Amino acid sequence: MRGTNSGKIQKKLPIINKKIQYPRKTLNLKVDEKYIFLETRKEISEGKSWLWIRNQAPCSKCADQWLCPSPSDYEISHWQTKSLQSNTAVNVKKENSIMKNQIKTLAIILFLAAGFVGCKQSDTNNLITVDVTKSYLEKELILQDFMDVEYIPLETNNEFVTQGVVMAIGNKFILAKNSANDGDIFVFDRETGKGLRKINRKGKGPEEYSHLTDIVLDEENHELFINCFTTKKIMVYDLFGNFKRSFKHTEDARYSHVYNYDNNNLICYNGLVCYKDGEKRGNEPYHMIISKQDGSITRNVSIPFDVIKTPYVKDGDRTVTAAVSPIIPYQNTWLLVETSSDTVYNYIPKENKLIPFLVKKPTVDPEVFLTMGTLTDRYYFFITMKKEFDFTKGRGFPLTGLMYDKQENAVFEPSVINSDFLKRKTVGMISHPLNNEFAAFQNLEAYQLVEAYKKGELKGKLNEIASKLTENDNPVLLIMKYKD
Repeated sequence: MRGTNSGKIQKKLPIINKKIQYPRKTLNLKVDEKYIFLETRKEISEGKSWLWIRNQAPCSKCADQWLCPSPSDYEISHWQTKSLQSNTAVNVKKENSIMKNQIKTLAIILFLAAGFVGCKQSDTNNLITVDVTKSYLEKELILQDFMDVEYIPLETNNEFVTQGVVMAIGNKFILAKNSANDGDIFVFDRETGKGLRKINRKGKGPEEYSHLTDIVLDEENHELFINCFTTKKIMVYDLFGNFKRSFKHTEDARYSHVYNYDNNNLICYNGLVCYKDGEKRGNEPYHMIISKQDGSITRNVSIPFDVIKTPYVKDGDRTVTAAVSPIIPYQNTWLLVETSSDTVYNYIPKENKLIPFLVKKPTVDPEVFLTMGTLTDRYYFFITMKKEFDFTKGRGFPLTGLMYDKQENAVFEPSVINSDFLKRKTVGMISHPLNNEFAAFQNLEAYQLVEAYKKGELKGKLNEIASKLTENDNPVLLIMKYKD
């Protein structure tokens, strides 16, 4: 199993080499860890290491020897027992000096040991390293064991017939579009799936969009942000489709993967980077936080790298590129992916800080990219993509789903099973949450559910929903939520 050692236990304990800097001089210590445990054992069994009790002179000659508490440093240093001779006090001071030296030595030993262990844990516990060229064992999970599941049937009527490409999920609304670029935005009730209204502002006018690249739902400000990749503009409407304002993408950038960052800002990525494969890094922005009011850059979030690497393949005049999700909302933080870097970073907004989250071992010929999928407290799902494309077949960029199990400290190829299907049914864990309130979502096609219902292959709430569906109905939305 990955992450375990099968070798024999080492008999020799490691030696800690530490250098402690004091104000006026340097003390070099070479401490055997075994000494710590021997000294502790010696004290517990014999009481002759550092603990001072009243079983030695002068207290051993006193009638009230065991009525007094353990002597303090001050008392030991200033013994004034009238019944003892002065030379006894001198001996006590000498013993006290030895005892204090022992205490100091032990304190240094414990300090070094604690520091050594602490540093080792902080370096290894948080950062995950993955070799994406390896093959991993399969691990089967039951979805309901680590997720709370909710099913929402999207209402179907004459006005609401959609392919159900979900673009946003909020507390009150669900927004969906069709795969075809017809400009329709379907607004559904978040709780019931009831169709509320349909918005379409597609056109060539100044208040219209030509393509629905991204749709961002801002329920607090009652606004929709429509990102149009082709025209390099973001159009802003109210929740009924009334135009409010628009702003252009910043120079040298074309926004993709736009998300709701906070009340005043969006977070997005510069999609033009994918066409600059092999070039040196320039000054243009990559991950950006931009104003919702005018599109100005509030902050650039810079991931370090030197040469641009993207899933872009060229064969003569033919070119093809694939999408790798560069931004993944994860509860109150953001995971940022840059295909030019082997490290996935966790961005902490409050601190404006990038923390390495996962490291991919470098790959070449072919290059293998990595992006994150669904994340929970225990499981991190992610996807690898090979930079390969067969132009004769029109197919390429093969994907492999992987999962890191924090509890087992190992990587697996996951197979996640939805237990509401009596016949084995897997769940894709590569969909990304559209906000920070739930883990993932997936569409369940109506015709597949109707077929499974007729065969008696469903149970529970899903079986009840499927009993009311027809094959031509809109999809049922499966929402996976973090367990409380």
